[in-house]
Amino acid sequence: MTDNQAPSVKTRRGRIVLVAVIAGLLISGLTALGSWQVQRLGWKHDLIARVEQNIHADPIAAPDLNSWQQADKKALEYRAVSVIGHYLNDKEVAVAALTERGSGYWIVTPFQRDSGETIYINRGYVTSAKRTPESRDSGQIEGETSVTGLLRLTEPKGFFLRQNNPEKNIWHARDIEVFAKRADLANVPAYFIDANADQNRADRPEGGLTVIKFPDNHLAYALTWFTLALMVLGAAIFLIRYELTRKNKITE
Repeated sequence: MTDNQAPSVKTRRGRIVLVAVIAGLLISGLTALGSWQVQRLGWKHDLIARVEQNIHADPIAAPDLNSWQQADKKALEYRAVSVIGHYLNDKEVAVAALTERGSGYWIVTPFQRDSGETIYINRGYVTSAKRTPESRDSGQIEGETSVTGLLRLTEPKGFFLRQNNPEKNIWHARDIEVFAKRADLANVPAYFIDANADQNRADRPEGGLTVIKFPDNHLAYALTWFTLALMVLGAAIFLIRYELTRKNKITE
């Protein structure tokens, strides 16, 4: 390239600035994603440790509304609890579920304590053919009974982020507040209990299917984002050095 054909100093400087700006934005974004995954890694390890401790502890009485409002809710998540009362079977809700048994429904039923307070119980999984109460009438539990299971926090968002449609009785999320409002129930704490397998039998929902194994890929994701950031940095350095070297050769 001759001097007349060579890019002007202004053009070369503009290229260097453009490369630096784009690289800076990409590196900042990729580094932020990597840092977020590191934070998620710490959160996930804390969750796994807490769940392991809670599920193996002796069951405690399920918290009432007053104690729940004052409780450290995260510390109680997946805690083994027990409660005595009776099911309000006419107010059960079938929530779409994707489980190790396949697709189907969770049967979530309000459970009234002697105090008058109500807790929702996820009785367990049923196939689509057993969604309605009439299809498993012999499996409905009447009268006073006890339930033991794992305390779960209310879930306003369903799987695949599908939304509840109360008007059409279509449910994708175990949103306790919405359940209670639709059933006209008061004094309902914002948690439910995943029933264990103690009350399982052929004509009842299958309890004891709580997922307590969590994927832990955050370190791999973090390393991927940080590696990409380094690659962008290396590419930027190469391009900037190329422009600077090109300038020197042209000057010579």
